[in-house]
Order: sequence, then structure tokens, then C-alpha cells
Amino acid sequence: MQTSLADFIRDTAAGREADAILRNCVHCGFCTATCPTYQLLGDELDGPRGRIYLIKQALEGGEISSHTLTHLDRCLTCRSCETTCPSGVRYGRLVDIGREVVERHVGRPWTARFVRRALRLMVPFPRRFGPLLRVGNWFRPLLPGALRRKVPQCEPARPWPPARHPRTMLALDGCVQSAATPNTNAAAARLLDRLGISLVSPEGTGCCGAVSHHLSAPDEALDFARRNIDAWWPHIERGAEALVITASGCTAMVREYGHLLAHDPDYADKAARVSDLSKDLGEILCEQNLDSWQSAGNGRAVAFHIPCTLQHALKAHTQVEDVLRRAGFRLTAVADAHLCCGSAGTYSILQPDISRQLLENKVRNLEAGDPELVATANIGCLMHLRTGTRLPVRHWIELLDEVCP
Repeated sequence: MQTSLADFIRDTAAGREADAILRNCVHCGFCTATCPTYQLLGDELDGPRGRIYLIKQALEGGEISSHTLTHLDRCLTCRSCETTCPSGVRYGRLVDIGREVVERHVGRPWTARFVRRALRLMVPFPRRFGPLLRVGNWFRPLLPGALRRKVPQCEPARPWPPARHPRTMLALDGCVQSAATPNTNAAAARLLDRLGISLVSPEGTGCCGAVSHHLSAPDEALDFARRNIDAWWPHIERGAEALVITASGCTAMVREYGHLLAHDPDYADKAARVSDLSKDLGEILCEQNLDSWQSAGNGRAVAFHIPCTLQHALKAHTQVEDVLRRAGFRLTAVADAHLCCGSAGTYSILQPDISRQLLENKVRNLEAGDPELVATANIGCLMHLRTGTRLPVRHWIELLDEVCP
């Protein structure tokens, strides 16, 4: 695709990156076949190809309107189109750049600005989000059924084993997960402990920065990234072999640290190292000897929802499912597994109608195989799926922790 970027962005780092991405696109349209919003809405501008044209127009100094922003906002950033694209177009990065440019030119109503600012001030901070969650739980019994399901129940954390093995890996506390499902990281620590690996959670880690990054607050996102790097770095220097992250959305964000901080002279090398060390938990377990787990799952039927960040951003299409099968669980078939559940970070809050339709489709496909429960690998998906099904929805590592010796 030929480009002629406007002066305001041509010679910037973002402009050069966007230009390279746009030039890779051959506008073949294969991406529309796997785009969840195009499948629902049937509008070319609500698919990747149409959004690419809108971004190109904006970067070339063409007309930008509130409709441009609307179509970009409707994008889930699920990156399913990247998996489909034969030309390797990095659409996820392009849409982030496009949103920042369009939002600066168009602006938002004060109500929208307030909601987005409130999300950025609340969600990434467990000390703020946690008390709000507890208040919601106090009033939960008084709420009508549909609203009650939207308030996640507080879950207690079980013990975290002490560091005692020569092999050490690092965890990310995260934000929502550390408040809503604190047992997830603890379960990972217990399971790795049984495999001779100590999982350490350094003081000072928190939100990966994805909430700010996808709400067009890039500088704020980089501050979160730098804080995490500072917390991990002493342990990396002492020989920690990996960063093990139990939320695939956070893993995808941390993998981007090296790219996002490439122009920061104080953090570029450290960020690149951190990105190289970041692993989803499934990647770690696939490399271990799991022979003793072979019948642990006892044939229980599980529908696994593979998050978009796991399959499209991390390209880890089968690792978790392979581990669950090796542990004796029976995985039921799930149609259209490549399509998003509609969570997508804050998307379910900002685009509730589209999100609800995607959730209904996803739940129908997950329940079709008559599983005992649903498992997933990302806190956002887990909480969102719980609002749409009466089946138990669990993080897959907690299932393994309960049954594996």
C-alpha cells in the first residue's frame, strides 16, 4: 500500500513505524473473514481493512471525524487479523498509533473522557480496585441476577511456597488478577515448586501497563513498564531464568516492552532483556517432565477458552491444551475458537452491546460440548465469561494445582 504521510507525523518514530506497517498491507481482505466485529456488524469500516484505510487517511492529513474514532474504538485489538494476514501486517500496533492520532485531532465528549480516565485511575491499582471489589461483594446479594453476575466474587489466596530451589523464575503481581483471583499466581507457584522451580514475586511489580496503553495513554503505560523492570532487574542479574506470567494479556504486553522502550536510553537494553525472558506459563510447563500427572484430571470434560492474546499475540495456539491433555483432562470441541469472547480489557465496559453479543456466541460454543467447567488463561476473559454462563469458569493452572501431585 503506497503512503504519503503528513508533515505532523512523517519524521516521528510512530510515523516511520506506521508507514512500514501500511506498506506491508496488500488490502487482500483475508482479515475480514476472522474479524469478530466485521462478522457481527458487516461494515467494511468495522473490519481491519477498513480501519487501515481510516488510519492511512488520518496519517496522510485527510479528513478525521468522530465516526473515524467510533470505528477504531469498536476494534477489540484481538489481533485475529494478524494470524490470518499473509503479509505479516502488524495491525495491533498500527491501530494503537491510529487511535492516538485520531483522538488528539477529534477529542471526546467529557463523559467519555471521564469514564476512560476513571478506568485508568482505578483498574491498574489493586489498592484502589480491591476495596471497590469488596464493597461490590457486600452489596452483591441485594442486586438483581444479571447485575449480580457482573460483580466478581472475592476469592481468597492459598499459601505461596517459600523460595527453596536453585531454579528461580519471576512473577508479575498484575492489577485486577491480584485483587480478584489472587490464588492464580499462588497456584502457579505451588505447581512449579513441585517441579523443582521457585516462583518469586518481587516487591514493586503491578499492572503491566496494558490498560493505559490501549486507552491511548502511552506515556502512562511506559511508566508502569519501567516500574516492573526496576522490580525484576535485581533478580534477573542474580540469575532468574524467566518471567512467568499467568495472564496472557499481561504476557503479550510485557513482550512489547523491548519495542516500546527501544528509544529510551536508560531502559532500552533492560526492556529488551525482560521481553526475551517473558513466558506464558504454558510455555514453561510444556518443557517439563509431566509423566506423573498423566491421569490426574481423571477424564473430566473441560471446555478451554483460548484468549486472543494467547493465540494471536503470543502465537501459543495449543500449549495450554496440550498440558491439560497430558494431565488427563478431556477437552471438548469449541467452534470458532479463534473469535474473541468480548472482554478485551476495558472493551466490555466501553462497548457493552458488541461485547455482550460476542459473549453470547462464545458461551454457546463453549457449552455445546457439555463440559463440566470452562477453563481459560486470562483474568479478563475469566471474569467476563462468568457473567454469561452458569458453568464454573476457572484459570487452568488452578485446575492443575488441585489434582496434580
